[in-house]
Amino acid sequence: MGSGRSSHLPALTRARLGSSTWRSSMHPSPRRPAAATSNPAMLLLLLCLGWAPPGWGWSRGSSRGTAGLPPNATTPISIMGLMPVNQSEEESRITQGVLPAVYLAMDQIRNESLLNPYSLDLRVYDTECDNAKGLKAFYDAIKFGPNHLMVFGGVCATVTSIIAESLKGWNLVQLSFAATTPELADKKKYPYFFRTVPSDNAVNPAILKLLKHYHWKRVGTLTQDVQRFSEVRNNLTDVLDGKDIEISDTESFSDDPCTSVKKLKVNDVRIILGQFNEEMAVKVFCCAYDEEMYGSKYQWIIPGWYENLWWEAWINSSQCLSKNLLTAMEGYIGVDFEPLSSKTNKTISGRTPQQYEKEYNARRGDGQSSKFHGYAYDGIWVIANSLQRAMRYLNSTNEHQKIEDFNYSNQKLGNIFLSAMNETRFFGVTGEVVFKNGERMGTIKFTQFQEQKEVKVGEYNAVDDTLIIINNSIRFQGVEPPKDKTIIQEELRKISLPLYSILSALTILGMIMASAFLFFNIKNRNQKLIKMSSPYMNNLIILGGMLSYASIFLFGLDGSFVSEKTFETLCTVRTWILTVGYTTAFGAMFAKTWRVHAIFKNVKMKKKIIKDQKLLGIVGGMLLIDLCILICWQVVDPLRRTVEKYNMEPDPAGRDISIRPILEHCENTHMTIWLGIVYAYKGLLMLFGCFLAWETRNVSIPALNDSKYIGMSVYNVGIMCIIGAAVSFLTRDQPNVQFCIVALVIIFCSTITLCLVFVPKLITLRTNPDAATQNRRFQFTQNQKKEDSKTSTSVTSVNQASTSRLEGLQSENHRLRMKITELDKDLEEVTMQLQDTPEKTTYIKQNHYQDLNDILSIRNFTDGKDGEKAILKNHLDQNPPAQWGSSDPSRTSKDPIEDINSPEHIQRRLSLQLPILHHAYLPSIGGVDASCASPCVSPSASPRHRHVPPSFRVMVSGL
Repeated sequence: MGSGRSSHLPALTRARLGSSTWRSSMHPSPRRPAAATSNPAMLLLLLCLGWAPPGWGWSRGSSRGTAGLPPNATTPISIMGLMPVNQSEEESRITQGVLPAVYLAMDQIRNESLLNPYSLDLRVYDTECDNAKGLKAFYDAIKFGPNHLMVFGGVCATVTSIIAESLKGWNLVQLSFAATTPELADKKKYPYFFRTVPSDNAVNPAILKLLKHYHWKRVGTLTQDVQRFSEVRNNLTDVLDGKDIEISDTESFSDDPCTSVKKLKVNDVRIILGQFNEEMAVKVFCCAYDEEMYGSKYQWIIPGWYENLWWEAWINSSQCLSKNLLTAMEGYIGVDFEPLSSKTNKTISGRTPQQYEKEYNARRGDGQSSKFHGYAYDGIWVIANSLQRAMRYLNSTNEHQKIEDFNYSNQKLGNIFLSAMNETRFFGVTGEVVFKNGERMGTIKFTQFQEQKEVKVGEYNAVDDTLIIINNSIRFQGVEPPKDKTIIQEELRKISLPLYSILSALTILGMIMASAFLFFNIKNRNQKLIKMSSPYMNNLIILGGMLSYASIFLFGLDGSFVSEKTFETLCTVRTWILTVGYTTAFGAMFAKTWRVHAIFKNVKMKKKIIKDQKLLGIVGGMLLIDLCILICWQVVDPLRRTVEKYNMEPDPAGRDISIRPILEHCENTHMTIWLGIVYAYKGLLMLFGCFLAWETRNVSIPALNDSKYIGMSVYNVGIMCIIGAAVSFLTRDQPNVQFCIVALVIIFCSTITLCLVFVPKLITLRTNPDAATQNRRFQFTQNQKKEDSKTSTSVTSVNQASTSRLEGLQSENHRLRMKITELDKDLEEVTMQLQDTPEKTTYIKQNHYQDLNDILSIRNFTDGKDGEKAILKNHLDQNPPAQWGSSDPSRTSKDPIEDINSPEHIQRRLSLQLPILHHAYLPSIGGVDASCASPCVSPSASPRHRHVPPSFRVMVSGL
């Protein structure tokens, strides 16, 4: 070993190593190391004074012992130190900051005789952070230096990676304290490389833990196009894969990050994981301020290894005001390794991290500090601990081999050193020191930018995989941590309960009113006024109105009251109820009007009573059409529950969420077609009702003429339905307005229809019940007796102001007179056949021919001529009608044959036959109904059938 020291001088001179390295660390000097060796006289003077540079083969301890070497001097074992020493390089400040910690550790190890009888001899070689120079320095150390057992150092990533890749050929183990590049984690490429400092990738498990702590499951990345940052991002992707955390957007940039920042905002990224240097960080936060990507809705997580007040050096290069930049930066979280452990446990050196820090500060004085000093300190202890473990192993094998026997071709000792390094585990000043595949399982700290300063808020222990947040010291801009995305809270737009209650109350009032009308109609069904207005049809109108009312309750039930399945059922039920209710009400109304139209307009057809059963059949037919449409609708294309989503709205309460209104609808695939069919059918029904109302507008019997009220009902219902349908379509996104419009339209239409049908009848029945039916009676004269004035015929009251109708009636009257004449002739022939002798025929002709002719004139009352009425009256006065069954006493002595053909017997026979013939033609002129079974009705029969027709009496009296 001693003979090798002098041979190192040329190599040390070329590598610019030696005393200047140690001296620059203890006494910083601007002069380069070459100046110390350029003058041989000066070098010789220094040697005479007892100082020797470490590069000459003397350790610092031994060189210090040269002035007074202790009796128990130890054997130095060389460690190759590869660091940038040139002060013109920025990385040299790291070397200046860590050397005091390195020498402190070496002194403590020597004092504790940890490696007795050996001592560490660190020989520093300047790599100058240059690949070529660093590689040359490494080869010079191999060629001209002693056998180095290990390599300590490696600051610059590129130089370190080149040297670390060639270590296997020299069986050298390297331990770095500052190389954080993720590339060096590849054990296949760098099997002999270790580092006490966590790599840049080590922050990713810590970030994963932080994301899980705050339940952030959606993040985005923003990466500067530099290999170092790209590698960290790629590793982050692998770490988050399979952890239920989505990277929704990955953006990268070279110089201008604004475009990438804008894309992150467009993609609704709230949690941004950034990887960029200080210069780009200023630009990023300026862009974030412009895009308003800061505050309570966003959280930035960026590297935490920036220098203190890092933004001040780059603020001038941006177009951002300082206050705006600080506003955008407020609250960002920085992630970096922990320089020193915050625990108070004693370390392997017997000192706590806090005690070590005091000693380090005292050792460096006013010199440069570095955040890597703790990892360098622990690194020296790792080397000592590994060598101690190797010594124990060698002693246990009894192979008589020592660690100083190592050379670069000794693979066996190299593997022993490698295994000993892998087994390292102790508590150091930077925390638990343990390696996993050569990577330090260290402690990661979290800092937050609060009020223009970095504040430590938590730490992550990679060994235990635990995250500790310091007393909830993280300050978020809002009342809670930001959401990982715009929380879209779907909110069902439901019908307001107060509104539903109010409209339900109105509906109940309407149903109570309809029930009152139903009670009124049933109670007064035998009254002339109600009876003539078809009480059964009135009941159907009320039933249809109540069904329409009931549909309002179903229209107001939505997802806030019923389940989705029940709502889908209600879609069908309420459609059926409203459709059937509408058809029932207006179908019954129009059926009534059709009967009036059939009686008063179709005068050429034979008059027959149109009973309520036929009207019920008509209404049933209308409902059958409805049922056919509804059944086909339900079978072919049933109504389903659909959900319509609207644009997001801000939360009214100011929370960090967005409200997406959703609305339930009852729809199907061909909704327009089915609605068109229903509307067309209902429209035709309304038009038919309008036609009937127009045709019966001149019927002057109030009890029968509902045309005015029908017209008003159709008009109001039509207008309200058109307005309601239009407004309902325009307000489909406002369920309260839509329900209110639909409910009010149904209430208004049902109420106005029922009131128009029943209120006039109620008023008339209360005031003058006979006024509505008085035109159904026909009076012959004012002087007639009361019992003769009640005839069994009812004559249509026509509008005398209509000339055309009067002419039509007169023409019909003439036709009927001709028919009466023909019937009278037939009657005369029958009379002739009843007589067996010519004398009786002569008797009949002489005494009763004039009476038979009077039959022709009695029909003249239908044309309203006073002259003919006077003739009839005079004839009745002169020839009073004979009583039924009267006989002449003078003829009682006749023989039986004459008795049979006597006028009394003829009269008796004709009293039975003539009414039958007369009854056959009276209905054709508006007399006795064809449905009447007998001309001799009981006194309790209908007024129109109660008395024997006057024409019948005239005929009998004449006979």
